[in-house]
Amino acid sequence: MTRTTVRLTMSQALVRYLCNQFTEIDGTRVPLFAGVFGIFGHGNVTCLSEALEQVQDQLPTWRGQNEQSMALAAIGFAKAKRRRQIMVAATSIGPGAANMVTAAGVAMTNRLPVLLLAGDTFANRLPDPVLQQVEHFGDPTVTVNDAFKPVVRYWDRITLPEQIITSLPQAIATMLDPADCGPAFIGLAQDTQEKAFDYPEVFFEPKVWKIPRPRPDRDAVAEAAALLKGAKKPLIISGGGVRYSLAEAELADFAARRGIPVVETIAGKGALTHHHPVHAGPIGIVGSTSANVLAKEADVILAIGTRLQDFTTGSWTAFAQDAKFISVNAARFDAVKHRALPVVGDAKEALADLDAALGDWAAEAGLMARAQRLFAEWNALVDDHQRPTNAAVPSYAQVVGVLNRVAGPDDTLIAAAGGTPGEVTKGWRVKNPNTFDCEFGFSCMGYEIAAGWGCAMAQEGPGATGGTPIVMLGDGTYMMMNSDIYSAALTGHRMVVVVCDNGGYAVINRLQQFKGVPGFNNLLTDCRVQNRDAPLHVDFARHAEAMGAKARKVDSLADLEEAVKWALQNEGPTVISIVSDAFAWVPGDADWDVGVPEVSSFEKVRAARAAQDAIRANQRVGV
Repeated sequence: MTRTTVRLTMSQALVRYLCNQFTEIDGTRVPLFAGVFGIFGHGNVTCLSEALEQVQDQLPTWRGQNEQSMALAAIGFAKAKRRRQIMVAATSIGPGAANMVTAAGVAMTNRLPVLLLAGDTFANRLPDPVLQQVEHFGDPTVTVNDAFKPVVRYWDRITLPEQIITSLPQAIATMLDPADCGPAFIGLAQDTQEKAFDYPEVFFEPKVWKIPRPRPDRDAVAEAAALLKGAKKPLIISGGGVRYSLAEAELADFAARRGIPVVETIAGKGALTHHHPVHAGPIGIVGSTSANVLAKEADVILAIGTRLQDFTTGSWTAFAQDAKFISVNAARFDAVKHRALPVVGDAKEALADLDAALGDWAAEAGLMARAQRLFAEWNALVDDHQRPTNAAVPSYAQVVGVLNRVAGPDDTLIAAAGGTPGEVTKGWRVKNPNTFDCEFGFSCMGYEIAAGWGCAMAQEGPGATGGTPIVMLGDGTYMMMNSDIYSAALTGHRMVVVVCDNGGYAVINRLQQFKGVPGFNNLLTDCRVQNRDAPLHVDFARHAEAMGAKARKVDSLADLEEAVKWALQNEGPTVISIVSDAFAWVPGDADWDVGVPEVSSFEKVRAARAAQDAIRANQRVGV
């Protein structure tokens, strides 16, 4: 049998392969790879760009402004698509590739798919050292691209053109595996990109990828059902895995029929609407009093699709010492943490199997009613903090209240770092499922605006809500990364960016002082500046206008409300800035374990250390 081949360069073959990969969303076949964010340099412009230029109608290329931010935009896209479609981020060698390492960490931590393609040095080494090449004297195989190894799920370097035949399917399978999902990195040696090879035609046959739904072990399900049946005060923690499994309806139905309250992690927020009868609020350090009271009282916790990070568990102080955990997770690594009973499998399938195993069992009457009373008290507390006052400068909570009130049911709130995650997790009331994206796994300053651009792209095609991304961030984060305001203006994607100007890194200043250290190097008034009494402030509205956005600076909550209404009608990006209070926050009641000096000349630090020791005394250590 004669094998039919086609002669292509490695770059051309890679691009053709990507163009022939598909998936299904809501019954519609769509490209698995929706597009490429690219910045070209000498390491990819002569070969990879030549291949991408020829397929612009199939695989559109979007020009980024910064390698990190374009990869963050790809991550925001993947979140909005709930891991069902993937974007590519392509960069040159050296500093361009190194710039993407931070974004790879975001994707790795949050278990999100993005394909990272970076140029590499010459496989033949004849011109070494080439421009932008770092050299390791004892290992000539090491390049900047090796820095990706700790922050990706799949890593490869292509030194022969035929290697992509085995590498690309493995990279895709990794990104679509719910147990192993994360970023994939492929380094493309410069001389290999240009080489031609006779590729088998079958390599380019269209393929429709289906995301697997692994079923849990029946014995594990039976054991979990038995443990739940013995519970007096069970509780469900809903994590991001519920959203990525598309299990929102199954979770809501299961919890309602079984009478078990549902609390949510930061990544899980938005699986249920705020006012759903089983919803009892966010849990943990930036959580609600209602969820944290229920967590402390719970004897059996059913954790679904969560890795139980410290902000969820209050550094493992949020639960009773003798509480039992059932962990439903597609990843075995997460399911076995802290001696939980592991139920390894897809959240949607596991809920169905567990539901069948429970028969007619339901939690004791009154548990759900108590959760609803506690949640009502929490909502009243948030209302008090969001209510307008006569204060000259509004709080974050008041800004969140205005944005939440004006936002449409399909608009997506996006936040990531600083004071915003705590305030939106506590105070944002989700109107429709999957309209909330707070990146707090890596807590990456700079994610917000880039993710807004990616989310705006995701609002097109099957599975899209059609809403507008509303990005909320502080002035410190804005200064770190804002160039995708220009990207959105350049490409015509709509988003609303609200900058809370509180004069520096306010939330870390709060932690610093709470642990006894005098305010230092966080707010503009306590760092080295020419004039501490009147430090130079950025006019964020004028800055955004210079990048092509519509913009307003507002001074009151009433003006903010009108500005947001105006912004939601605009095309392209709109930026609104408002001065906000650096010291007013909605309180939290869960503990957090952070390092506090064992010895210090500051009396307040010594007191904070004693308080930290008391927190650690309450931790569940290894259980």
